Amino acid sequence: MKLAYALAATALGFALSSCAGGTESPNPQDAFFSNLTALCGQRFEGRVVTTDPADADFTNKRLLMHVRDCSDGEIRIPFAVGDDRSRTWVVTRGDVGLRLKHDHRHEDGTTDVLHWYGGDTVNEGTAERQAFPVDAESIALFNANNATVSTTNTWAIEVHPHETFAYELRRPNRHFRVEFDLTKPVAS
Repeated sequence: MKLAYALAATALGFALSSCAGGTESPNPQDAFFSNLTALCGQRFEGRVVTTDPADADFTNKRLLMHVRDCSDGEIRIPFAVGDDRSRTWVVTRGDVGLRLKHDHRHEDGTTDVLHWYGGDTVNEGTAERQAFPVDAESIALFNANNATVSTTNTWAIEVHPHETFAYELRRPNRHFRVEFDLTKPVAS
C-alpha cells in the first residue's frame, strides 16, 4: 500500500510539473543580461535627472553611451561626457551573478589611478534592474587613493526595453542618475 501511495505521489508531481509547462522562469540576472544584449551595437543620448550640484559638469555636456563589444559573458558600454571618452561600464557574468566594473582611462589610453572599481550583485534583482554594491577590491582601491567617500557606493543599471536605460550611483548624501532614451538611437 505504501508503495502505491509513493508511486501515485510521484506521478502527481510529474503531472503537475508537466501542466505548468515544465519550464522554469528565467533567472532575473539572465533576463537582465539579455535585455542589455538586445541593445548591442546601438548608441543613445542621455541626460542627468538628479540635481546634485556636483553633477553640473555632466548637465552641460552631451552624454552618449554606446553598447558594444558584446559576448555571452561580457558587455562593454563606453560612456562619453562631451569630448571626454574616459569611461566604460563593463558588465560581466560570473558563476554567481553579475559584476559591474568601471574602466577609467586617460586620453592617451593609460589607466587612471581609480580604475576597475565596482561591485557584484548580491541578490537576483529583476530583469530590468540590477544593483552592484561596492566590492572589497574597490574599497581597498578607494582607501589607498584618498577616495574613502566612495567606500559605500552602490551602482545600479536599469534596462526598460524600448524605453529607458539608466545608470546610477548612490551612497550617503550622494545620488547621481543619468537616463538614456532607448526610443531614439543615435547614428554612428
